[in-house]
Amino acid sequence: MVAKIISGKSIRGALNYNEHKVNAGKATFILADGFTKDMDRLTYHDKLGQLQKLSGKNTRTLTNAVHISLNFDKEDRLDQEKLGQIACLYMEKIGFGPQPYLVYQHHDAAHRHIHIVSTNIRSDGTRISLHNIGKHQSEKARKEIEIEFGLVRAES
Repeated sequence: MVAKIISGKSIRGALNYNEHKVNAGKATFILADGFTKDMDRLTYHDKLGQLQKLSGKNTRTLTNAVHISLNFDKEDRLDQEKLGQIACLYMEKIGFGPQPYLVYQHHDAAHRHIHIVSTNIRSDGTRISLHNIGKHQSEKARKEIEIEFGLVRAES
């Protein structure tokens, strides 16, 4: 599994990217965690509104959008349920467990992969530091998940 974390200034941009893929038939919305409505009742405005509401609790932090892709080897046989479990576990392990996030499975590459959209602003207005998150939390989480789910290891 290879994880790529992109931070940015536009939650709308990260959400639009994934929603456009869904509308074009190149992605499937597979999970919403930490939202006030059930996944199948969430509208675009519900998704955007809740993430923007959180990010608005800290206007000093300009980089408040988090867009993560988790990429799997062609040999990894993962259904939507397993992909959702991996996304939840990954977010928990990198310190984003309590954050609301959206998970999309993309179908536009030869390998299976998912995208996760969230914000690094907590409900109390404090921010989750993204500095070295890849090196410290993500790398450790990736290795643990590879073992737990029997995935092809990125090093190999």
